[in-house]
Amino acid sequence: MISFTTFILTLLALFSLSLSAPMRRDVFVPPIIYPHAGVVWVAGQHHNVTWETDDAPVNITNGIGKVYLATNTIIDLDHPLATDFNILDGRVVIRVPSVPTGQDYSIVLFGDSGNYSPSFTIIDS
Repeated sequence: MISFTTFILTLLALFSLSLSAPMRRDVFVPPIIYPHAGVVWVAGQHHNVTWETDDAPVNITNGIGKVYLATNTIIDLDHPLATDFNILDGRVVIRVPSVPTGQDYSIVLFGDSGNYSPSFTIIDS
């Protein structure tokens, strides 16, 4: 037969486990709406990167956003264009970096996930 103390300690342990159970979180993959295909940016200009927030779940896994530039789907992780913003803001202003003129650039938005914009053009000034 178990002692009363052992019984109480077991109940307390089970109770603390139930409190520490992780809350269900949802991955949020907002579609990027700007820049879109056909857009031309000039190095040095400022632009809004814009994404949809209408279908955002209540419990987002990571609500802190980062924006990167990718070339041919290769992300330049060493040079973020924007960091530490709320992913539910729906937009962030970035400065277009000085890069070689090309048509295979895309924006990558990180929060919960990494989603790419359509390819667009950057012209080096």
